[in-house]
Amino acid sequence: MTIKRTPLYDVHVQLNAKLAPFAGYEMPIQYTGINLEHEAVRNRAGIFDVSHMGEFIVKGPDAITLVQLVSTNDAGMLYNGKVQYSCMTNEKGGIVDDLLVYRLDEQSFLLVVNASNIQKDWDHISGHAKGMNVELKNISDETALIALQGPKAVHILQVLTDIPLAEMEYYTFARGWVGGFDNVLVSATGYTGAGGFEIYCKNEQAVSLWQQMMKAGESYGLAPAGLGARDTLRLEKGFCLYGNDINDDTLPLEAGLGWITKFNKHFVSDDILQKAKQEGLSKRLVGFEVVEKGIARHGYPIADAENRVIGEVTSGTQSPTLKKSIGMGYVSPAFAKPGSEIFVIVREKPVKAVVCKLPFL
Repeated sequence: MTIKRTPLYDVHVQLNAKLAPFAGYEMPIQYTGINLEHEAVRNRAGIFDVSHMGEFIVKGPDAITLVQLVSTNDAGMLYNGKVQYSCMTNEKGGIVDDLLVYRLDEQSFLLVVNASNIQKDWDHISGHAKGMNVELKNISDETALIALQGPKAVHILQVLTDIPLAEMEYYTFARGWVGGFDNVLVSATGYTGAGGFEIYCKNEQAVSLWQQMMKAGESYGLAPAGLGARDTLRLEKGFCLYGNDINDDTLPLEAGLGWITKFNKHFVSDDILQKAKQEGLSKRLVGFEVVEKGIARHGYPIADAENRVIGEVTSGTQSPTLKKSIGMGYVSPAFAKPGSEIFVIVREKPVKAVVCKLPFL
């Protein structure tokens, strides 16, 4: 398989980034170090290349009907300029992908999906669009995406745009001039929990915008950040990572995504999920803190005090902010209550952990 490169690849090489394949792309994992980049985002600002993400346009008289059918959240609640976190489910109720839904206008939406799922998601949405008066366009390959995250992001980006950033509410977006380019989409979103913006632009604009943000951020301690820091940042906030914490066999309700699962409208497999809710779930996603020495990693078994396996770790790390070993994983519902004692099996040895409320931070 040919590995793809984002429009910012040469920038990452110049910055001596450690590059590795991710979702079919050669992506920066880290520059100066995951902990340093993580700390920069939490306390100042970090800039990420997330151009590998997928973007679809759904437009036409039946656009809202299609978006409502394929997504679990209620897109009918969106006004123009508003964004929504949602997920798509398959015929078994499992999660096809988690995504962002942008309402561009009355008859058009932008769907932002995970890089590893672009083709799968496209096929899923296209399949459900048959017979509808709707036009679908995959603009993933022509769209670059830069995430400017952290408490200083608003000051850095404001130098480059006439969009009043401080007035933008969380999960809203606006189009305007950014760095000399017109019609750039600026979104008050991001997957770090540190605040900030995501900037959607054309491929040929990406390098200039990245460099302008880096220059504007010099006095604020802006640092380039890779996918390693992105992972530790999202885990501290209890955000799910597709392929780790959620997949085609996970129900949104099991993953703690009941808040984006709206039964007041019809969507794919809503009957299966309603039945699961009534009959009770077989597993639940929890956060936990490891209280003995050891780091939880994806795939490690979780056991009870009698050493019976009750679940599995989906994500784990040493939290750079909390200086504690934290993780998420699925356990039997009996062990899902905060304060429950569980054991992560690290190299065949049980290590004590305690279930805690999400987010960690």
